[in-house]
Amino acid sequence: MARNAGNGGIRYGSLLRIAAWSSAAVMLLLPLFAMQVTGEVDWDIADFAILAAMLGAAGCTYELAARKAANTAYRAAVGIALMAVFILVWMNLAVGIIGGEDNPANVMYGGVLAVGIVGAIIVRFQPQGMARALVATALAQALVALIALIAGLGSTEANWPDVVITVTGFFTALWLASAWLFRKAAREQTTLS
Repeated sequence: MARNAGNGGIRYGSLLRIAAWSSAAVMLLLPLFAMQVTGEVDWDIADFAILAAMLGAAGCTYELAARKAANTAYRAAVGIALMAVFILVWMNLAVGIIGGEDNPANVMYGGVLAVGIVGAIIVRFQPQGMARALVATALAQALVALIALIAGLGSTEANWPDVVITVTGFFTALWLASAWLFRKAAREQTTLS
């Protein structure tokens, strides 16, 4: 799983873990720093707690996946999927995607996440099934945008519908990239068997 880096036996995987958790700590501290230099950022304890919980959940989930699979493609696929989940949830909580954060249409993105989570559970996190689950998640993402565009949800906001189309393209690309990596992991797993 982890390789020696050649310098005193320090494990490469351990260094990556330290870097990842350190990055999460920095992400948690950035808003605190921003609050000191600008009045534009005004967080309270709940905001920091939510970010800490999200970072912890993403980090722990990745740790579990990394321990389960030695396959680099599988780990990368999990990392991309977790990044997509993190950003999607954070955007919805912070500013919303369809209109503002208070627009009830943004709840539809919970369905996108449900497709991915339920799909992953059904396929028991096996790479070939995960590839299919992530393609379904990408389709759910596109469906939410289609519903929003057809129904005109959020049309009173500035930059409508450009924001929904751009964000949908971004997340669809992430879901499909993760699906492709899971498929690659499945092929590598088959060749090793």
